[in-house]
Amino acid sequence: MEYSVIKEDDLFLTTEKNGDIEGSEEMGYGLYTRDTRFLSKFELMLNDSRPSLFSSNDDKNYMASMRLVEVEEDKGATEAFRERFIYEGILYERITFTNYFLEARELKVNVKFDVDFQDMFIVRDFFTGETGEKTGFTYNDQSMEIGYKGKDDVSRETLIEWKESEARVIKEGEVEAKWTLAPQERKTLTFMVQPIINEKRKQTLGFDEALGRLENSYKEWIDQGTKVESDHFIFNKVYQRGVMDTRMLMTDVGFGNVPVAGVPWYSVPFGRDSLITSLFLLPFHPGEVKGTLQTLAHYQGKEENLYRDEQPGKIMHELRSGELASTGQVPFTPYYGTVDATPLFVILATEYYKWTKDAAFIKRIKPSLEKAIDWIDQYGSIRGDGFVQYEQTTADSFVNQGWKDSDNSNVHQNGTLAEDPISLVEVQGYVYQAKNTLSAVYEELGETDRAQQLKEEAELLSNRFEEAFWMKEEQFYALGLDGEGNQIKALTSNPGHVLMSGISEGTRNRLVAEKLVGKSLFSGFGIRTMSEDSTGYYPMSYHNGSVWPHDNAMILLGLSQVGKAEAVKVIEGLLEAAEYFEHLRLPELFCGYSKEDDHLVPYPTTCSPQAWAATASFVFLQSISGVQPDAYQEQIIVEPAFPQGMSHLKVEGMRIGKGELSLKITKEEECYEFEVLENTSGWELTFREKFVME
Repeated sequence: MEYSVIKEDDLFLTTEKNGDIEGSEEMGYGLYTRDTRFLSKFELMLNDSRPSLFSSNDDKNYMASMRLVEVEEDKGATEAFRERFIYEGILYERITFTNYFLEARELKVNVKFDVDFQDMFIVRDFFTGETGEKTGFTYNDQSMEIGYKGKDDVSRETLIEWKESEARVIKEGEVEAKWTLAPQERKTLTFMVQPIINEKRKQTLGFDEALGRLENSYKEWIDQGTKVESDHFIFNKVYQRGVMDTRMLMTDVGFGNVPVAGVPWYSVPFGRDSLITSLFLLPFHPGEVKGTLQTLAHYQGKEENLYRDEQPGKIMHELRSGELASTGQVPFTPYYGTVDATPLFVILATEYYKWTKDAAFIKRIKPSLEKAIDWIDQYGSIRGDGFVQYEQTTADSFVNQGWKDSDNSNVHQNGTLAEDPISLVEVQGYVYQAKNTLSAVYEELGETDRAQQLKEEAELLSNRFEEAFWMKEEQFYALGLDGEGNQIKALTSNPGHVLMSGISEGTRNRLVAEKLVGKSLFSGFGIRTMSEDSTGYYPMSYHNGSVWPHDNAMILLGLSQVGKAEAVKVIEGLLEAAEYFEHLRLPELFCGYSKEDDHLVPYPTTCSPQAWAATASFVFLQSISGVQPDAYQEQIIVEPAFPQGMSHLKVEGMRIGKGELSLKITKEEECYEFEVLENTSGWELTFREKFVME
């Protein structure tokens, strides 16, 4: 990354690599919470000049550090070491100054602050609007406060405090400290920056105490989740990075932890993103997905509202809470323009049950599940053909409302864009899976009539699906149907999502699996969003030829059941791709150039870390270990398939049923051996082997 970013709960900071917030108008650097920038300038000067960056590190996620130096060649240097983190809504920064000259040196430190309180959408030039105004600076002995009164009648303030008596305000927004440092002598300057909304202030802690509490929260997160150990170094590191990134991206907006989409610009709950991320979270910690379900149930659509694309029972797309949103100048309060979040909501609930058999929780959210099914039945089929579609309802609505939401993502083979209402192939799979799996849960709960009704509806959809979406010439499913019911015949990754749903006919699953890892769709590093043989293919595009790790992980959820060899190939490609990125962090996406023709090419702009990319590593674990929980039979099937370079895998503390599963799997040649270290799940273990050709 060309920037530094840290996040904790709903507060995040993005800066230059040297730790400064400068040029915030162009790059959007700043301290943000609730879609508002609470720090737009944070600049450090040593002796009236900007120190040079020596090193910058943010690999811990929760903490960043920058080592800066002011050097006089062949004489020595003054070093400024910046350490920063966020805890309970407060940014802590400690700067340690060290004299590395042979004689005493005068040091003057100036730190400049300012706040523009801009709404996130204004910062990013997405919208303009009527906004409030700053109310000015106020000062105390060791603090300054900058105020703002919004058009929404919300008071916003940024409180900046410091402990050192040597530091004082010399002019508006500028703090200065002066010392004479002996050789090797150190001095520190510590700042606490607190966003305040409607005068709700928090008590600051000491730097070390706050850091210790934050570190303990990360340790607890790691301890409570599934731990892995293998002889595959890259897999271990990618998994560990996924664990840390996922913790960073969790936020509680009042109903339990929910993963936000990604930092810096999508650090809010999204329906689709949060649901898919939570689906991937199940092998790591199934209990953590309840917050997502509860949050989305709370914001479930209640009325018909064209401005927000809201309908009763519909699951939201995006929730914002800044000044423009709260004054109704943007529709994200929340906005509901997504076609897939509603069936995915039901799928996450039923998959959670499959891992936990938590009937009490399912009963608690059952009204929301029923409302979601009602939305599918009453609003989903715009054309009345039994398929679920979307269309642009207003000039401000999203043009495309599936996960590939670029304006040009649905393109016919002749190069023309498909017109709505559009029936996406994966959405029909999601709807089938939602109804079919909810039917199974209802059967368990004794609601046999409703269970039978849902099962019959799912089967009817399956029959229609095969007739409408299968392309005989390509032996593959179409991307979707356009507004006239014609197939959108581009070869894409979308049909890969169908494999997990159960909607597709068995023999066709094998054809789909083979095509997905064939030359036109598989780059060598992963499955492309669009085949290089399709008219719209462009390897640097956002959705028409790039590779998305989460897209591949969604495919893996089904591919692991219908094509073990193909699943291994995809995992091997993505693990190799991870080696090209900082901290072995899989990004949101990368370019789709073939491995045979080029090294991996990063996508120019991408969120990092990004939630569903981070949790893709948990899907790797599930696919490699082959662990498949089944609450209905109270059984755990273990059917592993190792990538090249892995001969043993140890899985500890995987939460299933009422307890945990720990096991060790060893592979010699093509045979797997299993050792159960712990099974307190209360469920029976069944081991299977499938030979995977290398």
